[in-house]
Amino acid sequence: MNKVLLSVLGLIFYCAGIASAQDQWVIKADKIDPANYYGITVANGMIGIVSSPEPFKVKNVVLAGAYDLYGRGRVSNFLNSFNLLNMYLEINGTRIDSKNISNMHQQLDMQHAAFTTTFDYKGLASVKYTYYSLRQLPFTVLMDISITAKKQISVTAASIMEAPDALKDVQNYYNEIDRPHATISLLTSTAKSPTGKLQLCASNTFLFNETHGQEPRVIHEMWDNNMHLMKFSKVINEGQTYKYSVAGSSITSAHDADPLNQAERLAIFARLEGRERLIKYHEQAWDELWKSDIQIDGDPQAQQDVHSMLYHLYSFSREGTAYSPSPMGLSGLGYNGHVFWDADLWMYPALLVLHPEIAKSLVEYRFQRLAVAKQNAFAHGYKGAMFPWESADSGVEETPVWALSGPFEHHITACVALAAWNYYCVTQDKQWLLEKGWPILSATADFWASRVERNGAGHYDIKDVVAADEWAENVDNDAFTNAAAIANLQNAALAAKILGVKADPDWQMVAQNIPMPKFDHGVTKEFETYNGEGIKQADVNLLAYPLKTITEPSSIKKDLEYYETRVPNEGTPAMTQGIFALLYARLGDGDKAYHFFKDAYEPNLNAPFRVIAETKGGTNPYFATGAGGIIQSLLMGFGGLDITPAGIVQVKSKLPGNWKSLTITGVGTEKKTYIIK
Repeated sequence: MNKVLLSVLGLIFYCAGIASAQDQWVIKADKIDPANYYGITVANGMIGIVSSPEPFKVKNVVLAGAYDLYGRGRVSNFLNSFNLLNMYLEINGTRIDSKNISNMHQQLDMQHAAFTTTFDYKGLASVKYTYYSLRQLPFTVLMDISITAKKQISVTAASIMEAPDALKDVQNYYNEIDRPHATISLLTSTAKSPTGKLQLCASNTFLFNETHGQEPRVIHEMWDNNMHLMKFSKVINEGQTYKYSVAGSSITSAHDADPLNQAERLAIFARLEGRERLIKYHEQAWDELWKSDIQIDGDPQAQQDVHSMLYHLYSFSREGTAYSPSPMGLSGLGYNGHVFWDADLWMYPALLVLHPEIAKSLVEYRFQRLAVAKQNAFAHGYKGAMFPWESADSGVEETPVWALSGPFEHHITACVALAAWNYYCVTQDKQWLLEKGWPILSATADFWASRVERNGAGHYDIKDVVAADEWAENVDNDAFTNAAAIANLQNAALAAKILGVKADPDWQMVAQNIPMPKFDHGVTKEFETYNGEGIKQADVNLLAYPLKTITEPSSIKKDLEYYETRVPNEGTPAMTQGIFALLYARLGDGDKAYHFFKDAYEPNLNAPFRVIAETKGGTNPYFATGAGGIIQSLLMGFGGLDITPAGIVQVKSKLPGNWKSLTITGVGTEKKTYIIK
């Protein structure tokens, strides 16, 4: 009996240990298995660094906005930039690698966007390094290294600049700049993108702690055209800790007219700012971002996971740019780095509520490509503006030709318009609405007025589309497409009224006559000939949110109960269950909402950092689209926040039974706090 009691008590304490071990800000990986390792990204909205299980290596360095034609599909693709944080360390003449070290641990501090690796080497040394994609410097990264000697050791440390395979015409440079107060060693590389369209450049430098004149001597080695390095050697006495850093910048001709000189200047700037100031201002910038936060009381693992989702959304976007994130953000080359409705409908609303200044960049991306969208409409025989399903730098259609979503997934145009309208709703910025919002809203409304086929009252049909549920190809009167077009037309008319400009009276006529097919039992039909097939992702349920076409709770519930059973357990993206969670929370069923909240991402998690893949059991993280949908389930579902023409208001919602409270801080332009109990 005592043994049983002890076992039960042990289990209770063990479980309590698991719960209390979930740090809301730090994700730890204590068992590194290279065969089951999906890296996590440190990014600043411009440059993304993806972790590796190999010490002193990083998997990818990805720059927002850097595309060229190569590889698959005859379309623009994201490019890997120079890997400017790859290094090596030799201790007593032996190169460190994953096979000759022990006690390797990695962790991501999400509060300050810092990735740290620690390990021991043969009883001779303990090593720690942390890298940052500096938030205050969009093109600059920093790695901070610390070596503690357990016995006297000799170390040789190198920074390696290696060109990715796709780049060509690589040129390598090494310079030393001597000043009375500093010597700066610059390791620099430049190359052309595959077609020669872009010039990609990177430069880095050591930051030493010794006083000037006492620093180690830096040696440059040229190995081949694609790789060179700089290194230094040092004897570290027993019990001593030796520290040094590497700072560098990566930039392309898509970002700067003279990227080679700018990369070197930015590396010099970082070198002379110094490690302490670089980290200080980086941390201050992240402290500002986290003033807009979501706090869950009563669910430590959900809290950590939600912080991870917010961290990635913040990491993949940036104020003051005209960039919009791809489904995988800056975590690699997934989906070629293209921009889909994933940005406008799934990631954007969360950013808009918490950081309107960041969300503005996503709408600016679309505004700057409006002229190209108008040309696309013209080419397809329509008026107004028709945005591409996949967009890269130029704004032309970048969907591979074999995918029918390119010419037919037209709801993207209404998603772009909804994002523009919602930016005005949250900010109430009439000047922006006049200069940027109205041109988008009016041109997209003109598109729908020309896109419908006028087959009599109530039958202004939208035929031959790929539905939001992409398994439904070339169907007529898709529910989401039709409802999104109606919202687009109505919001354009409302914007005209606010601005005191003349709306096309045809917009309202068209909006009133676009059909919304239903089954005899009252459930909204996904499309005209839909007959209960399985669905890839939310379509009809988006009519309740974000479109608000269906507002009656009984109708929302009826559609939910019907379509939640039509989503298979595999092959479907994470954001669908996020919408189910949002709607159930608003309907007052907090526990059912919680079921779908967890189901949206837990089956999609990958080791060792709980990174979200696109689908259950998938291996293509990080899926920022899913994170955006799940964060919306917290903000607009459990939190009840609602974007209206008068601003952000709060509607009724219900928390799960196991949550004590939900606190949302830094909401909207006034940075309000909402507490839900």
